[in-house]
Amino acid sequence: MEISDKLLCLFNADVRAEEDRYVVEVPKREVETGSIDPGETYRVALISRSTESTPETTETERPSSEPQPPVEPGELRYVEIEDIGKQGDGIARVERGYVIIVPDTEVGDRVKIEVTEVKSNFAVGEVIEEEL
Repeated sequence: MEISDKLLCLFNADVRAEEDRYVVEVPKREVETGSIDPGETYRVALISRSTESTPETTETERPSSEPQPPVEPGELRYVEIEDIGKQGDGIARVERGYVIIVPDTEVGDRVKIEVTEVKSNFAVGEVIEEEL
């Protein structure tokens, strides 16, 4: 399964109250540039604009404008397969909707995996134990 190393879109938006719901508007440019399509369903992550101070970075840490993947190579995780990709691999989602591709799995499988490869917007995991 091929997944781009780029997010579909990233933008700032206010949450607006409308009668019995709250609305987050997607800027028109995100649809016009072809990143997303009206009528489709997407996972949305909301990041706080908190003004709390963050710990100072050490000399070995470099600040990054891109979010870091929530998994690392060699990490063990229990995941549930939510979808099947175009090439037949299972897809699990973890924090912030981050995708982990798990070959040889089916929708609904709950498995223990070892993360074998990590990219900016997806990882690959290998099943090491199937849950009953």
